[in-house]
Amino acid sequence: MTDDRPSRPSETIEPAAADDPQVVVVTGMSGAGRSTVANVMEDHGWYVIDNLPISLLDSLLDLSERFAATDRPEGLTGPARVGIVVDVRAQGFDMLADALRRMREAGWHTSFVYLDATDEALVRRFESVRRPHPLQGHGRMLDGIQRERRMLAELRSIADVTVDTSGLNVHQLSRKIAPLVAGAPRHTVRLAVMSFGFKYGVPLDADYVFDMRFLPNPYWVPELRGHTGQEETVAEWVLRQDGSAEFLDAVQALFVPVTAGYVRENRHYVTLAVGCTGGKHRSVATAEALAERLAGDEVSTFVVHRDLGRE
Repeated sequence: MTDDRPSRPSETIEPAAADDPQVVVVTGMSGAGRSTVANVMEDHGWYVIDNLPISLLDSLLDLSERFAATDRPEGLTGPARVGIVVDVRAQGFDMLADALRRMREAGWHTSFVYLDATDEALVRRFESVRRPHPLQGHGRMLDGIQRERRMLAELRSIADVTVDTSGLNVHQLSRKIAPLVAGAPRHTVRLAVMSFGFKYGVPLDADYVFDMRFLPNPYWVPELRGHTGQEETVAEWVLRQDGSAEFLDAVQALFVPVTAGYVRENRHYVTLAVGCTGGKHRSVATAEALAERLAGDEVSTFVVHRDLGRE
């Protein structure tokens, strides 16, 4: 069953100052992609611990800080960067909010990432691997999912970054998470430009949503139907339609004051979603064009085509 609650807007994994030790805590619904996020963090040089008992967090961070300052292997420099991935089964999970507060008080630059997905998406994922939900017990899979949602509700409300993974495969999620954990200079806005198909649902973690269905659909042009908006012939066709250039100009103008405001407010991660019927032609071409236009000195952009290839 679909979880129709509004998603808390994605914000940022805010970059630490040059000498600050940094920790990112990742939690969320089982099946929403915690293992994928952990792998991406490791690929970017984070020291990742999975399901550490919450009572041991203070000791772990103390050891990590001393390790960073004294005996790191050759080639590893800079402050400690620790990723902690936990789920509701971790010993002392109910103490996680207090542990986050203690980490910040101890001088760790701490960010909290919450991964979510709709009930339908989670059911499909567990069924595809033929495994029960960890809180299912003797009940239905959906019972376990809904029980976990209730247990995580308070933590979801205090997350710094909320990522909806419902329509993302492993590779798409990896591409979306990578810019958050790769490290970036202060006052840089990372803008994810996502294409999607309305028939698959609106992304829950989008900060801005634009509807490209006001443009003619290349699906009805026989020579374009089997191609995608990533291909030059389709992109050129879409972008020369009446209203397309005006739309791109308007969004570019909109983001001038928006970007300045985000920089002032130290908000570093934003998702802009553009949708069409199936997420194959119009939204894909437009997302690529917007990513190119909106990139600049204070904005780095990357593109996620959520539904490309689903048809």
